[in-house]
Amino acid sequence: SSMEKLVDFTSLDEAFRRFRPLMEMRAHDMEPVADGVGSADANCREAKAPKKSSPSKTDKPGQAKSKTNSSAARREILVCGGTGCQSSRSQDLLANLTAEIKAAGLEKSAVAHITGCFGFCEKGPIVKVFPDDVFYVEVSPADAKEIVESHLLNNTVVERLLYQDPARPGTFLEKQHDMEFYKKQRRIALFNCGLINPELIEEYIAAEGYKGLAHCLKDMRSWEVVKEILNSGLRGRGGGGFPTGIKWDVAAKQPGPIKYIVCNADEGDPGAFMDRSILEGDPHSVVEGMAIAGYAIGASQGYVYIRAEYPLAIERLQRAVDQAREAGLLGNNILGFDFSFDLELKYGAGAFVCGEE
Repeated sequence: SSMEKLVDFTSLDEAFRRFRPLMEMRAHDMEPVADGVGSADANCREAKAPKKSSPSKTDKPGQAKSKTNSSAARREILVCGGTGCQSSRSQDLLANLTAEIKAAGLEKSAVAHITGCFGFCEKGPIVKVFPDDVFYVEVSPADAKEIVESHLLNNTVVERLLYQDPARPGTFLEKQHDMEFYKKQRRIALFNCGLINPELIEEYIAAEGYKGLAHCLKDMRSWEVVKEILNSGLRGRGGGGFPTGIKWDVAAKQPGPIKYIVCNADEGDPGAFMDRSILEGDPHSVVEGMAIAGYAIGASQGYVYIRAEYPLAIERLQRAVDQAREAGLLGNNILGFDFSFDLELKYGAGAFVCGEE
């Protein structure tokens, strides 16, 4: 990132206003879908199951009756950049989409970039097109040309790449929130995953990132932050459910001028990738959360103990730390306030208990 340094609360607010347009096409997903809003039939259509073979020479690629929002002046294609989808060549898919967009002369009206994990890894790689809100599943690098030609150039949804409702064979769902897998979900910690580019601090700020830290520094004393966390009932998500507010309260009351915040980003349970998903898809939320915790308990240094086996999480978290430093959101006198805090990564060898120790 080449973003200028944010020296005070006003400069952060100005940055939010400047970067907010980055999220305009994704505005629909910025607010959770209310219970009961929209039926599964509203944004799907009955059709015969498409053949697995590629279209014949007499057919147009991805031929389907469903039309996209043809009035859209600009489109964004979000490609899942989590470890699961990357193992299924989502990076090659992104490269092909970018190349096809250029070949079609659409560079001024379309862009493709990564986002965090959508959570439906079984159906990856996943591609989501905004502002049409169309959700494609099991997309291969070879599908890039068809998406660009059909969806972007001809405003026609590529039906064979849509999710097929297992309860209603032949029913293809275009919208993520119409899928049973997502209907009962309410993302909190993972809210930004699948919505923002995790490698750009500008997008995190556009999604109201670092506003919580700014609010704490500007409007709250440290003990008020601790009280807020106590009153919230927030608990650890590692299984024990220990109240976060009690941890902060005990740490804040300890005497001594030097304190530390440690984030244990290792996870020892087989197949448990909660920490990894956040670090890969929304690393700035970890940076901001640790800074808030540091302010609350009086710590000026934080450490993230992270698995060396999580190369993508390490890469993105380190990038987030570097960007935050460059923007003045880590380091000395953050946003012009009398609070200094910095972060450092420590690599482990796959043992959760080491992070606890």
